Formats: sequence, C-alpha cells, structure tokens
Amino acid sequence: MMRQAGRYMAVYKKLAEKHPSFRERSETTDLIVEISLQPWKAFRPDGVIIFSDILTPLPAFGVPFDIEEVRGPVISSPIRSEEGLKALHPIDLEKLSFVGESLKILRKEVGGHAAVLGFVGAPWTIATYIVEGGTTRTYTIIKSMCHTQPHVLRTLLSHLTKAITEYIIYQVESGAHCIQIFDSWGGQLPPDMWERWSKPYIKEIVDSVKKKCPEIPLVLYINGNGGLLERMKETGVDVIGLDWTVDMADGRRRLGNGISVQGNVDPAYLFSPLNTVTEEIQRVVRCAGPRRHILNLGHGVLVGTPEEAVAHFFEVARSLEFETLFQDKAAEEPNLVI
Repeated sequence: MMRQAGRYMAVYKKLAEKHPSFRERSETTDLIVEISLQPWKAFRPDGVIIFSDILTPLPAFGVPFDIEEVRGPVISSPIRSEEGLKALHPIDLEKLSFVGESLKILRKEVGGHAAVLGFVGAPWTIATYIVEGGTTRTYTIIKSMCHTQPHVLRTLLSHLTKAITEYIIYQVESGAHCIQIFDSWGGQLPPDMWERWSKPYIKEIVDSVKKKCPEIPLVLYINGNGGLLERMKETGVDVIGLDWTVDMADGRRRLGNGISVQGNVDPAYLFSPLNTVTEEIQRVVRCAGPRRHILNLGHGVLVGTPEEAVAHFFEVARSLEFETLFQDKAAEEPNLVI
C-alpha cells in the first residue's frame, strides 16, 4: 500500500515526536528499519516498502535540499542554467549507505514472508524539484525551460537518468525485490510533451536496469496517468500503476493482459464504512481480472486514515476467493474469458 508506513500510524507519530526531522527519520538506518517495519508488524502486507523519499539521493549527486514544515522540500540553489549544471557530479553511493544497509536488514527481518520494495523518482519528476526549487502547482519554470533552454534541461535529465539507474541497481544489490519508479509529476505534461521529456529517460533507465538485473520487476506510477497509459507501456516496465481516476476495467482493456497492473482503490475509500471498502476492493479486483494484478491504493495513504480501515484492506485482500469472484463476474458478463 503506497505510503503504508508513516503519518497515519500512532506508533509513527510517537516516534516522530522524538525525532522531529523528516530527514533524520529517512536517513538514519535504525529509524528507517523501525518505521518500515511498523505496518509490517501491524498488518502483515505482502510488501515491505523502505521508508525513504524520492529526493533522498539528491545530495549524493550535488543537489543539497532541506525539508521545511510548511513548504516541504526546498532547494536553495535551483538549476536553471549551464552554470548551475556545474554543481552536478556522478552519484556517490557511499553517501546513501543508510539505504543499502536498511534494505539488507529489512530483507533479513521479513525473510521469505514478504517482498522488500524500493523506489526512485523518475528524471522528469526529480527535475521539477531541482528546477522549480521545491514543490509547485504550476510547473511554469520547468515547462518554459523545455522551450527556452532545452539543452540545459536535456543535460540535467541525462545526468539524472544515469544517477537514478545506478541508484536502482544499488537498491537491488542491497536486497530490494522490486522497484517502483515514481514519475509523480509526469501527468502534469501534455502527452506529446511527456513523450519527449520523460518517456525516453525512463526507457533508458529500464533498458539499463534490465541488462544488469533482468529478473527485477519494475513498476511505473504516474499521478494523473489516464492520458498516458499506452505510452507508459512503451517504456518496457513490468507493471503499470493506475491512480483512482482511471477505471480499472478501462485501464485493463487499454493495456491488455500481457502486462501487470497495480492499484487502484481511491485512498479516500478508507474513510468510508468498512463494508464499502470491501465492495470497492472486490470491484477493483474483478475489473483487473484474475491475473497480473497487484492490489493497491491509487495513491498514498492519506493523513488521518483510520488504522482499522488499513487493517481491513489487508484482511479483505487476504480473504478474497478468486474463483467465486470471477464466477460471479462471468455470470454477469457471459462473454468474459477467464
């Protein structure tokens, strides 16, 4: 479950009071392991996700950042010119040793009972933070750069592609069973612009990782990806994550049965009566079909989500009887092939 560790759990809030800095929590091995395992101990999900952030590797290749309580991530020296590019250097994985150490420990802790999941940001999404200087609602600076300084942006994206590729391989070699690539802000681009400014760099990452780690599944998630599904498939990833704005049945039809899908229960459903949560999970699973589906939320767990609803989500998932589910669906749709 995306963001399954963290801000909605009482044990996490208690820990955060003692360690108020997010970067301390996400860059200290003992704390990373403790937080990552909190939902595993409480709910026993099928995957244990390392507690981290897509911006975590930035200082390792020359982009320092802070996280402020209200503003969120802040990059005091955004890169918007050839001069700014000089700050970049190859990724120094020793500066990310806390990630590798945490993954190794998590792998031992969960044994064969769950997958250990790592993740990274896609080049376009990471570039938005670096160019804009933090979070933005308009993306005007980086979108303008596509037309005014394309050579600077291409150089930045190429550098990020190499760094992210190495970071993925590092996570895999440290124990991650699977990696999710978050192009969180890719959906802010018109499809033809995503085709030009994001897709080639993701594809390059996928191709390079597959050569080095051919057995590792790669998941691609974009927030607001309804207009990009077919293009996402062309990157060569193994799994396409769907947010809740895409109907699962439509997504499956558009993508076909030859690729896996992930999602896509609306996180707000976890604030509804538990029987409503059950019905939505069953609907999503039926729409996805009997194979190649990772049940998940369509985005991260929301602040204030009741823990009992999260527990119920996993309980329902474990209790599903697929034959019954799909026999019911076949009765509704006589032409359905199962």
